[in-house]
Amino acid sequence: MATDFKTAQPLEYYKEFLKENIRPDGRGLNEFRKTFLNIDSINTADGSALIRLGETMVVCGIKSELAEPTLEDPNKGYFIPNVDLPPLCSSEYLPGPPSDKSQVLSQQVLEYFSNSQLLNLDELCVQTKKLCWVLYADIVCISHDGNLLDAILIALLAALINTKLPVMKVNDETGEIVASDKDTFTLNIVNKAVSTSLALFNESLLLVDPTHEEEDLSNGVITVVMGANQKLVSLYKPGGVAVKDETLRSCIQASINRYEEVNNLLAKVTETVDR
Repeated sequence: MATDFKTAQPLEYYKEFLKENIRPDGRGLNEFRKTFLNIDSINTADGSALIRLGETMVVCGIKSELAEPTLEDPNKGYFIPNVDLPPLCSSEYLPGPPSDKSQVLSQQVLEYFSNSQLLNLDELCVQTKKLCWVLYADIVCISHDGNLLDAILIALLAALINTKLPVMKVNDETGEIVASDKDTFTLNIVNKAVSTSLALFNESLLLVDPTHEEEDLSNGVITVVMGANQKLVSLYKPGGVAVKDETLRSCIQASINRYEEVNNLLAKVTETVDR
């Protein structure tokens, strides 16, 4: 009977649970799914991370190469992300060229990287106007069950923390800049910004860490990116939907709490790998 009700009227089915401040999967409205994080999982990458957020799973690999700096920023390196949503992760994605969704997510990752000032790109410059590091982030969704952006950004952050690049040295005989075979350095993460997404129901009811089904049934998804020292990096809200100030304040508070959780998880995982 319950299955028939859910199939025929999925929104009403959800509302019956929400009246009791609980969700069909047993979580409270402010409860995140369990987050599992593993770093340094891809041997061929300079840095990598795999995250599982409920049934959503994402892997991120960082590859680097040396290139000439751009004319606009001759003393900086640069960052290029690519998000892949293969048919394996969800039936809504088809084989072929990148979907609109993957392109939107790639752009959101780039905006996150830029707005949060995650890295000091000056430190990726080897020689002004001549040589710099380029970081490529290849992000693949293995399984998609909602809140994909949060999972992607946590995986990216963890992979960058895990990235090691060779130290560049000047050859005394030729004056050529060459990569050291032994010495490496890690990236200096300036701002560990964390994304928190919440599904909005009825203008004021919020569900943190929404599943794919909850995203589809909601009025839209609000995403808050919080940086260190409770500094708001960005806030995305659904277009055409009225959002009360009180609701936005609740979103920001949820993002502050989530920032601490993710930061502690990153510290724990990094410490385990360093041992």
